[in-house]
Amino acid sequence: QVHLVESGGGLVQRGGSLKLSCVVSGGAFADYAMAWFRQAPGKERERESVVSINFSGNGKHYGDAVKGRFTISRHDVLNTVYLKMDRLQPEDPARYYCASRYYYGDQTAEAYDYWGQGTQVTVSS
Repeated sequence: QVHLVESGGGLVQRGGSLKLSCVVSGGAFADYAMAWFRQAPGKERERESVVSINFSGNGKHYGDAVKGRFTISRHDVLNTVYLKMDRLQPEDPARYYCASRYYYGDQTAEAYDYWGQGTQVTVSS
């Protein structure tokens, strides 16, 4: 059984930064493509990933809304994927979910097999 556990969410001022972590257990982390999705309050989870990274770390995708502000990285020894969020904006508050799958490319939520419970990010103005 594959488990994903996110952490690092919290309250931050507009323009501030947060770093989210997602630890994966029970699977072959080094073989997984990883992604972060988000669900804003009162809205459905976004259909496409906010960011994603392939198994080797040399392929990354950033959604237009976060390009230049968010950075995804992975640490295969620690079985962890990170999401560094800088210059947080009023449109960024959401529950952020980590997800994994074996194949990289499809950025839609339906393509991902395993999910965490999410971590909440709140931005104050």
